[in-house]
Amino acid sequence: MVDYIRHNGVLLAVIVAESFSEPGVHFFTPDELSQQLAYMRHPAGKIIPPHVHTPVPRTVEYTQEVLVIKRGKLRVDFYDDERRYLESRILTAGDVILLAVGGHGFEVLEEIEMIEVKQGPYAGEQDKQRFPGISADQIKVLV
Repeated sequence: MVDYIRHNGVLLAVIVAESFSEPGVHFFTPDELSQQLAYMRHPAGKIIPPHVHTPVPRTVEYTQEVLVIKRGKLRVDFYDDERRYLESRILTAGDVILLAVGGHGFEVLEEIEMIEVKQGPYAGEQDKQRFPGISADQIKVLV
């Protein structure tokens, strides 16, 4: 299962559920995103030829991040660029999410282990603007 979170036609996030399993290579992101997310499943014996990546100038305006949930349960709250709450999703072990644009916040529902991947170099607090989140009675978890 792949879930595309959109607001006013803009892609905010892509969630790839742990249950996704298709042969071959599947890119979930449009070519223009500065962070690309793909799934690959190949049979034993498949050869992926050696290669190097060539220098290609790129402009990155916004940090995009990928979270891989190894263990636990995480609620992700989505906000638009004006910091208005939109909706929430629950991630569990094996799920992967690409956060493309808009705002986001999290609540750990069960102790979690996760891996985060994002563009560098790391800009520290210059990379984000924090803002107040929603209260518990405002949460709308979509499944």
